Amino acid sequence: MKKKWWHNKIAYQIYPKSFLDTNGDGIGDIEGIINKLDYLKDLGIDILWISPMYHSPMVDNGYDISDYYAIDPMFGTMEDMKRLIDEAKKRDMYLLMDLVVNHCSSQHEWFQKAMADPDGEYGTYFYIKEGKNGQPPTNWRSYFGGSVWEKVPGYENKFYLHSFAKEQPDLNWENEVVREKIYEMICWWMDQGLAGFRIDAIMNIKKDLTWSDLEPDGPDGLADVYKVTGKVKGIGDFLLEMKHRCFEPYDALTVGEAMFVKEEILPQFIGDQGYFSTIFAFEPCHAYRKGKNYMDYDWPQPFDDWKKETFHNQKIIEKAGFEANIIENHDQPRGASLFIPEEDYGFYSLSALAMIMLCQRGLPFLYQGQEIGMSNRRWEYAEFNDLETINQYHIAREAGMSEEQALKIASHHSRDNARTPMQWNHDENAGFSTEKPWMPVNENYKIVNVKDEEKEYGSILNFYKRLIAFRKSGEYNEILTYGDFKPMYEEEYHIFAYSRSYGDQKLVLICNFSSEGKSVELLEDYESVVFVNYEQTTVIGNRLQMKPYECVVYEKR
Repeated sequence: MKKKWWHNKIAYQIYPKSFLDTNGDGIGDIEGIINKLDYLKDLGIDILWISPMYHSPMVDNGYDISDYYAIDPMFGTMEDMKRLIDEAKKRDMYLLMDLVVNHCSSQHEWFQKAMADPDGEYGTYFYIKEGKNGQPPTNWRSYFGGSVWEKVPGYENKFYLHSFAKEQPDLNWENEVVREKIYEMICWWMDQGLAGFRIDAIMNIKKDLTWSDLEPDGPDGLADVYKVTGKVKGIGDFLLEMKHRCFEPYDALTVGEAMFVKEEILPQFIGDQGYFSTIFAFEPCHAYRKGKNYMDYDWPQPFDDWKKETFHNQKIIEKAGFEANIIENHDQPRGASLFIPEEDYGFYSLSALAMIMLCQRGLPFLYQGQEIGMSNRRWEYAEFNDLETINQYHIAREAGMSEEQALKIASHHSRDNARTPMQWNHDENAGFSTEKPWMPVNENYKIVNVKDEEKEYGSILNFYKRLIAFRKSGEYNEILTYGDFKPMYEEEYHIFAYSRSYGDQKLVLICNFSSEGKSVELLEDYESVVFVNYEQTTVIGNRLQMKPYECVVYEKR
């Protein structure tokens, strides 16, 4: 594998609407990001992925774009955006934006023209099909629930396709003119000084052009549209064209949102010849969903499933390239709540989770607030903002669940958990804004916040700083970036352990990810402990006596 400029870096996702409000409107803005660049640099961050700030009606919080060439006024101006790019460069930091090109907004000029004349030129920019006697062309279910088809206004038997909300019509990638306009836009943004893109919902751009029904998988008679991606071929033609036209000339970092890519085709997606630089390692985060209905998910995520998926994922990736490792993002519940039982939440469990993630092979992606231990909040139904959460709540109610049961399930898994305002201090609104925030603040902000944790040496924030510095140190950066990953103690209950090897250097991480003490037999002699989340370790004979959530990194040469 060729060494690339981004391999040994640490990345951080910003959800701008919830990061920092500097103009008192309750919504985060570009100036807020600029204001905190030094904080991020001090944390050890090199790469920033910023969720969409393009002009948008905000039906899906910016993932419905009405103008790809404009910054939405709620965030600032294009001049502000250029200043952010410049200020990041001054600090040797790289900027990624979201690339949302499976769909656009129903307010986009192209779609407005398509609806005015669905049989005209702009109608071919989208998927507009005849229905079946006034019924949708297929039985596909959108990601947000209900049919993927919406009637074209003024027509009884014409429908347009939307894999997500009806306000997010899918773009027709089969149309060469559409692709050319997309590529032109991507290159324009790269010319503004971006380092690359995180590429949203990209696996959906190739459709089943036979428009065949799928086997129903729910009482509504519909089937999830993501199943289409598993049966169609030819997406690689689009992805390779986009890579050659837009990314290769700029040596861009591209992070694809490509879920559950099969092992045999992974080299086509990542690595030296792949469509993308890397893809997100979703499988370990989604282990609790595997083969289960939304209403049957376990909570928190079962440890064995998480460990098994991590080990499997690391194994199949090693020959293909690099993955981007996460424990949370804007589309997930908080990692502190997904992986840690509520009664165990605290410094040792949070620090153990951090070590497990940051010492793995791959590009670490932190999500805003992860470094201070932000967790899920407690919700009332009226507080939900996320379309997906609201739809899932109603699905649970229609399935016979009580209001209390449906609220509990929706609260656990809601994307809104990751979108609560960043907790900067213990003042009103967590220091996010001087006015009422667009989203409720988590009630724990008085004890979980940047300002207080910066002052405390033993805080999770300062632990993250030390851990990132350890990963980036001259002594351990090469092995933690390029070293082989080998699972250890696979059958040991609640022990998460693996080794990293590079040349004649070897590191071994052993973690007791539980609230009970454990005794673990050391399989070889180690020269030293190089990182740990407790002040000291205890070894009796050849057995490591591990405290709850103790995590140790040994070195052997």
